[in-house]
Amino acid sequence: PQVPMDYTWAKKLGLVRKPANFISSISDDRGDELKYGGMSISDVFHKDVGIGGVLSLLWFRRRLPEACCKFIEMVLMVTADHGPAVSGAHNAIVTARAGKDLISSLSAGLLTVGPRFGGALDDAARMFKEAHEQGSTPKRFVDSCKKGNKLIMGIGHRIKSLSNPDQRVVLIKNYAKKHFGSTPILDFALGVEQITTSKRANLILNVDGCIAVCFVDMLKSCGAFTPEEVEDLLSFGCLNGLFVLGRSIGFIGHYLDQLRLKQPLYRHPWDDITYIQELAGECQGDLASPKGGASGAAAAAVAVAAAAPEVAAAQGDRPESPCGEGVR
Repeated sequence: PQVPMDYTWAKKLGLVRKPANFISSISDDRGDELKYGGMSISDVFHKDVGIGGVLSLLWFRRRLPEACCKFIEMVLMVTADHGPAVSGAHNAIVTARAGKDLISSLSAGLLTVGPRFGGALDDAARMFKEAHEQGSTPKRFVDSCKKGNKLIMGIGHRIKSLSNPDQRVVLIKNYAKKHFGSTPILDFALGVEQITTSKRANLILNVDGCIAVCFVDMLKSCGAFTPEEVEDLLSFGCLNGLFVLGRSIGFIGHYLDQLRLKQPLYRHPWDDITYIQELAGECQGDLASPKGGASGAAAAAVAVAAAAPEVAAAQGDRPESPCGEGVR
């Protein structure tokens, strides 16, 4: 029988090709120089694109205008840390004090990122963008959310208000107004803020919401993206990616700080825990009974409700905002 041509020889002759296992369009380490989005690493430094420019090449496959790259760097700077009390930093610190390594401590902090901590940016961007593009007014938007019992992501802060503004929001808002061609989504969100703050002073456009709407305005006004590409980028989660990237700086800082201070293993103090040893209205025997499942859950709810005043007193007056800022 005829022997088939050797695959290696056929490939050299250009008769066959091997299908690729991976496809990558953002970087290339073949040849003489590493390339980011088609730009050689030498040009990255010669043209001084900065970390914002590198991010734009690797995330968006194009070099964005200088004002956009600077805005990206601003976002990373203002999200780098928010003190040791927030859930992510707390987890990173506890893990570091348990003797775990840097990667484990960073991961412990990052795993807390979600709708109540740092993960509201993508949802806020989509919510405000869709409302504006559908022709809604700020009042109709607020009324619709209230009627549908929906949280307005990106609105609310634990202590900040219009009379006591968050300087991070002021910096981002002023930069967007000065450098972006137009800011319709930011303007819409500020209109919503006027309505929500009339109901409660701390229901302001917070830093998550401000970053989100300004980022949408940046994408739409910079001329680098089609409307379809803007929609894709928001659906991909790149806004939450900016928060993760920025806050990783702080989490690593807290890890190094705990090692520098030689802090011991952390154990939460007993006097900051409300212990429930017997559920209200039931004895321990009822809890063990298979028939008591539903009533046990109800009793647990009663017990938690009864303990709520004590917990609130221990925690202080901390109104939680719709975006979860109150627990950040």
